[in-house]
Amino acid sequence: MSRPRIVIVGAGFAGYRTARTLSRLTRHQADITLLNPTDYFLYLPLLPQVAAGILEPRRVSVSLSGTLPRVRLVLGEADGIDLDGRTVHYTDPEGGEGTLRYDRLVLAAGSVNKLLPIPGVAEHAHGFRGLPEALYLRDHVTRQVELAAAAGDRAECAARCTFVVVGAGYTGTEVAAHGQMYTDAQVRRHPMRTGMRPRWMLLDVAERVLPEMDERLSRTAERVLRQRGVDVRMGISVKEATHDGVLLTDGTTVDTRTLVWCVGVRPDPLVESLGLPMERGRLLVDPHLQVPGRPELFACGDVAAVPDLNRPGQYTPMTAQHAWRHGKVCAQNVAASLGIGGERRAYRHRDMGFVVDLGGAKAAANPLGVPMSGPAAGAVTRGYHLAAMPGNRVRVAADWLLDAVLPRQAVQLGLVRSWSVPLESASPEVARVPGRPDSDAAGGPADGARAGARAGGESAAGRSGAGAGAGAGAEAGAEAGEHRPGGGAARGRQGEPAASQPGREPAKNQPGGEPAKGQPGGEPAKNQPGPGPARNQPPKNQSAKNQPPKNQPAEKQPGEAQAAAGGAGRQRRPAEAAESRPDRAPGKPRKTSEPPRATKPSTPPKPSTTPKPKPSAMPKSSTTPKPKPSAMPKSSRPPGARAPGAPAPSRSARPPADPGPEPPANQPPPGPDIAPGPVKRTDGRAAEGDS
Repeated sequence: MSRPRIVIVGAGFAGYRTARTLSRLTRHQADITLLNPTDYFLYLPLLPQVAAGILEPRRVSVSLSGTLPRVRLVLGEADGIDLDGRTVHYTDPEGGEGTLRYDRLVLAAGSVNKLLPIPGVAEHAHGFRGLPEALYLRDHVTRQVELAAAAGDRAECAARCTFVVVGAGYTGTEVAAHGQMYTDAQVRRHPMRTGMRPRWMLLDVAERVLPEMDERLSRTAERVLRQRGVDVRMGISVKEATHDGVLLTDGTTVDTRTLVWCVGVRPDPLVESLGLPMERGRLLVDPHLQVPGRPELFACGDVAAVPDLNRPGQYTPMTAQHAWRHGKVCAQNVAASLGIGGERRAYRHRDMGFVVDLGGAKAAANPLGVPMSGPAAGAVTRGYHLAAMPGNRVRVAADWLLDAVLPRQAVQLGLVRSWSVPLESASPEVARVPGRPDSDAAGGPADGARAGARAGGESAAGRSGAGAGAGAGAEAGAEAGEHRPGGGAARGRQGEPAASQPGREPAKNQPGGEPAKGQPGGEPAKNQPGPGPARNQPPKNQSAKNQPPKNQPAEKQPGEAQAAAGGAGRQRRPAEAAESRPDRAPGKPRKTSEPPRATKPSTPPKPSTTPKPKPSAMPKSSTTPKPKPSAMPKSSRPPGARAPGAPAPSRSARPPADPGPEPPANQPPPGPDIAPGPVKRTDGRAAEGDS
């Protein structure tokens, strides 16, 4: 009998805890599959310290395969669920599609940035929900301070040193607190204009900072922020965002190049497509975290509306504390439904307090309802984070120690560009990359540019109202508009360059790929200069009368370049030129509307010190061969035969080549070619003029 299949969608706080608990409970009695876009679990509470340069990105990233034994990891994003067929359809990072079958499904897809209908916010603001957004904010803030220090205009310096954070909740408060300390430390080493210093603004429509926490903690946090110079404005928000600043609801205009959006989160849009009962965007479940009417379907974390048994009629808030404990209860109930674990249990949990890290030795905390502030709260806050992290504890503690004794490294790496982290994104944990599965964005094999195809395939112009940025080849052009998603050259679709833009196969008439058939760099056209005189081109001393009119198009040539057999300076023989032409294949006569020409039987050439080139009909009085085919009198002699008594051309003369068949009436006859001596044809035909 096959083992039951359990599929978990998402590896956030709820999904990671569910997978780890199920791995311990089942013990090889079930196949557990974890579907997630990344191969790490992100500890979100410490993300502001990554943006401030305190922690390295890998310190808050816990490996899934290294910490989840007996769990199969599948990289991909779920884009559809068939509840009746019990299958999950997903797209991997390279654009491939797959299907996972399940007997039990746990939805823990998490949340994304919440948007408000404010003009310009989607185009000019950036969220703070994933590691790419934190890395971008760190580089962007560093760059703005460096540009402000070198700016000659005082107004520009002030605009670049102004950073606006919207949302005074848990995340926004920590971002503003750590950001002010980071920029102050940077300015001490790179002084700006006299009287100028970085300015951080914290806005919210609520009446106080941290409205979801105890009022005493709110007062403590606001006092610390104001002491550091943060401009805290409550009851005010953004009315409109532009390229050069923001317009506030009180009518004030603030010139800035940075707008950080920390208003809140909303459930992942995946659950909306299921057609099941919802509660404010979240999937409605019972106290056992099971979807009513679907015994095989469970949900936990931010996507689930879990009834709060301690507060009847309400649902548990969307916090990491509840999501972490949802995962443990959900795993126990899934195992119980398969007959592996014990009995089912309902979710019941009381808030144990909150901790807010304000940077340095300052923090605000109320563990078990006891309000604390100052260094004591800072110690409790960091101790709580070390205890809650599922890994990397020693590395995090080492980074905290180094930050206390060494200055921070304020450098911008430029790894994440503005257009890679749009505010409106269904996957904030994955940075968008240029290219699609079927396009070559970097000029190499298409397989090298397939990462993030689903996240990067949609147009930023369609989703965020701004043109998508150019790829790696246009990074320099994105500096001026780095704070916008459209900080580069516009494209037709996100990640797919236009036909005439760099980054993919160049157009036929553009440099960088196969040259146009009449352009230098590839096979020369028949009427263009090349390794040797073209068939229809006279020598330098030839009169221009034999050239075709200017409006006469040149003959089409195939795309393959013709290699000169004897080097670039050697002239091609008529036989070689004839064999390289596609319309004169070996053994086949050339297609033409003229009747076949009568040829004279060729005789073996006689030995001579002076080889006889292929003669052609020339005027008898000509000493220097300057044939004019258009003025040649017609006679009954076969083509190529020399007139009786005509002198043989000298060795130094440039005799014309075989003129070929008589040209059509609407086109001038071809010009001469150079024939160094008797030619032996290799295509099975007798060469006209052979002696």
